[in-house]
Amino acid sequence: MRYAYLGPAGTFTEAALLGVEGAREAERRPVSSVPVALAAVRAGEVDAAMVPIENSVEGGVTATLDAVATGSELRIVREALVPVSFVLVAAPGTTLADVRTVSTHSHAWAQVRGWMDGHLPGADYVPASSTAAAALSLLPGAAAEPGFEAAVCSPVVVEQHPELEVLAEDIGDNRAAVTRFVLVARPDAPLPPRTGADRTTLVIPLWEDRAGALMEILEQFATRGVNLSRIESRPTGNFLGEYFFSVDVDGHLHDARVADALMGLRRVCPSTRFLGSYPRADHKLATVARHHSDGAFREAAAWVAALQGRGAHRPGAAGAGPA
Repeated sequence: MRYAYLGPAGTFTEAALLGVEGAREAERRPVSSVPVALAAVRAGEVDAAMVPIENSVEGGVTATLDAVATGSELRIVREALVPVSFVLVAAPGTTLADVRTVSTHSHAWAQVRGWMDGHLPGADYVPASSTAAAALSLLPGAAAEPGFEAAVCSPVVVEQHPELEVLAEDIGDNRAAVTRFVLVARPDAPLPPRTGADRTTLVIPLWEDRAGALMEILEQFATRGVNLSRIESRPTGNFLGEYFFSVDVDGHLHDARVADALMGLRRVCPSTRFLGSYPRADHKLATVARHHSDGAFREAAAWVAALQGRGAHRPGAAGAGPA
């Protein structure tokens, strides 16, 4: 197997990938951005890519939500949850008093703002492609002057590069912060079997800007007892006011209630994109009412089929139409 991931080495994304069985022995390719990672999958250069999709503090990772919603279709085949902690690092010999500018990824910066306001209230922020990239720019012998004195990164980076000066540890504002990552493959990848603790991810364009359009989408799930665990709107980029919805639902494509909801959704929104059904990393079982169980759907379908069968063979049956 060949994998791409948001690099360089030492990112939380690499940590998520290393949790995949066989990934430590496989070819792992660090890339500069989520779109580059997914482009490598689409081009067949790698078999799958690990990318962040959601953070418990900052919400959806827009680069991933947008990249999987457009272009040729992809499939999510698994997810991983990685607890997030941060350290502040600098070049050797730097002290906290020397820091005027700090660099890191935007999602990491959002999770350390409180600490920064309390300890470095005047520090300016410089965006970076990843937490690890910011930290590695501070290493002696880096290609160019980084333009900042410190970086926020994972403790893993320090383990790999002990020459970095650690100015502060555990600087996250929320110690329970978690990032969800997804492993994305091409659309011909085998669909993971259902486990009872599954998630299905969809992209649903808002096909018409009118009163009730969103409700018509949500009704497809609500009437079949399908819980939405995440729903986010994103601009399509085509016109101002044109959006799509990125949605996670509890359940698997092979669950009768989910399959029936997707059929209803396809009727009202034919451009719906299925991104995959896969096991939840937290193993949380879906709560399903009896009348939304697979057995209830089978029983209802059999009842309707029996009614149709009797009606089809009865002479003069209502609705039979002209001979």
